[in-house]
Amino acid sequence: MREFVVEADGGSRGNPGPAGYGAVVLDPATGETLAEDAQYIGIATNNVAEYRGLIAGLRAAVALDPSARIRVRMDSKLVVEQMSGRWQIRHPDMKPLAAAAAAVLPRAQVTYEWIPRAQNKHADRLANEAMDAGRDGRQWEPSASTADLTARGAGERESAAARPAAPAAGGESTAAPSVGWGATADLGAPATFVLLRHGETALTPQKRFSGSGGTDPELSSAGREQAADAAAAFADRSTIEAVVSSPLRRCRETAQAVAGRLGLEVRIDEGLRETDFGAWEGLTFGEVRAQYPADLDAWLASPKAAPTGGGESFATVARRVAAARDRLIARHRGTTALLVTHVTPIKTLVRLALGAPPESLFRMELSAASVSTVAYYADGNASVRLLNDTSHLR
Repeated sequence: MREFVVEADGGSRGNPGPAGYGAVVLDPATGETLAEDAQYIGIATNNVAEYRGLIAGLRAAVALDPSARIRVRMDSKLVVEQMSGRWQIRHPDMKPLAAAAAAVLPRAQVTYEWIPRAQNKHADRLANEAMDAGRDGRQWEPSASTADLTARGAGERESAAARPAAPAAGGESTAAPSVGWGATADLGAPATFVLLRHGETALTPQKRFSGSGGTDPELSSAGREQAADAAAAFADRSTIEAVVSSPLRRCRETAQAVAGRLGLEVRIDEGLRETDFGAWEGLTFGEVRAQYPADLDAWLASPKAAPTGGGESFATVARRVAAARDRLIARHRGTTALLVTHVTPIKTLVRLALGAPPESLFRMELSAASVSTVAYYADGNASVRLLNDTSHLR
């Protein structure tokens, strides 16, 4: 089993004040940097920023290898002791953050270690870079060398012949595969992903932002009916051989409805979670427009722009989803797997398969409990076979 070291830190210039976090994933044997992440999160306290750094570091490690053992090193005594279970979590702002950190990986895979601040310089530097970026009205961006390391850690250590072309920093393929019916095309059995969006929650009909940083709502009664309809349809087809789900509750409930009918187990992949929409969680588009007009305009204009309050940019999500895609292709080559996930991951998988630009995300419609399908061949070609099918819903 692989092992990673995660070092994380967060800071606030004012406490509360302009805040940011930094996280780095290291190879414990060589000290090599495998991934970095940093974000400006707006006005927050030191403790909130430190927790956000921990969550980012754990998620970055999971994107590299969800089965790895993680040793977290932080100079925050509060976070280390609370996550180790030795201190109670009393502050209401800390409880959801601690829960989010605990949900990334099984408790047995993670250990926590306090270190002096002088030994946490890498993560501290990233956190300060994020705060500096926020001061200048922008978000932190990884250097080219860091982006390359992250891409390689997410899957480029596998043989290139055993999987499609690896994603670059933006989730795009670095080398165009052969397209069409050329002599070198691989027409063998592909890894076929049936992409099922989760059923409705109470937020879905209201068209509210609902990502991985919100309340993690359950399915509504309508959503449970949609999940049952999808389960019945998949049982009739008898083509699904594995079920993989986002860790968020609405997806797990939808996935379990299908897996129960098929006699399969649900496997969780952290890379399939929805975008973290930061301060926009729970708001309608109109409410975001009224409260954060400049941030919304920037988000609509650039895939590198993140939602207010330290949410994820579409570029960040694309890297995460592309890494999950490569892991799952390697695991399910030649078979059909059901991936139960969200709007942004599904649209991203379709976009990357088509080689479409990031703005295409705004030009796709995905209904609750809709089905889309993408097939991936060993030569790197991908085929979009279905988009937003709702014929199985009553």
